[in-house]
Amino acid sequence: MGPMRIAVTGSTGLIGTALVRSLRADGHEVVRLVRHPARADDEAEWDPLRQYVDARALLGCEAVVHLAGAGIADRRWTDAYRKEIRDSRVLGTAAVAEAVATLDEPPRVLVCGSAIGFYGDTGDRPADEDTRPGDGFLPSLCVEWEEAAQAAEEAGVRTVFARTGLVVSRAGGAWGRLFPIFRAGLGGRLGGGDQYWSFIALHDEIAALRHLIDTETLEGPVNLTAPQPVTNREVTAAMGRVLRRPTLFPVPAVALRAVLGDLSQDVLGSQRVLPARLLESGFTFAFPTIDEAIRAA
Repeated sequence: MGPMRIAVTGSTGLIGTALVRSLRADGHEVVRLVRHPARADDEAEWDPLRQYVDARALLGCEAVVHLAGAGIADRRWTDAYRKEIRDSRVLGTAAVAEAVATLDEPPRVLVCGSAIGFYGDTGDRPADEDTRPGDGFLPSLCVEWEEAAQAAEEAGVRTVFARTGLVVSRAGGAWGRLFPIFRAGLGGRLGGGDQYWSFIALHDEIAALRHLIDTETLEGPVNLTAPQPVTNREVTAAMGRVLRRPTLFPVPAVALRAVLGDLSQDVLGSQRVLPARLLESGFTFAFPTIDEAIRAA
């Protein structure tokens, strides 16, 4: 596609930072929606909790990419933090969708961040975009999160929900915590190790988001995961191979529950998620296997 004006929320996060850098490198104009008064020419203010967006910043935008939200794994899931996670996503998405819907000339596409947490624990059963939501906090959150974009959909804006898996990167997320542990030779499987982890290399995550922007036939949920989910035991072995370190220190499930509380359900749960719609649309992964994704990181 030719140069576009694109608005991005969550531009300082792991994915947002990489996306903004990629878009600008290809000559696109990026407006970053930030939660403070604008201090630079490329900034515009928004407040997800007050559901305020400076809609003037969206004028002329052909695409809006909404990635903002409190980190799922940043803290223990107290009642207060569960509310913060929910409000940051549901209220924030509603604010962006309603701002988009009010424009006389809305963007061609709204790409909303979502998560494979939508499916809950799938065990060893494969899940694609047609799979129903699971049970628990994360699935119910993802359902509300995606429903909050209804205003944009009703306004006729092509709306895509990027259900992202575990992003393999040294810069943050789950893998940002794993790399130092494994480099020190202290890594090992988590719990029984048979739970599936649906991962995606950061490079492929950014390429996939750009594919969602550019591909007119894509709307609704799209899984952003590599085509070959692997078990935690396989992840552990791959980390050992790539980093050339021993992986002798398994972390028992009871220890994870003691440290992480309810969040341990997400770590010990199994999600075997497949990117059916992404592959059907012609997307090609640069790093489809777990070894390639770890080497890339």
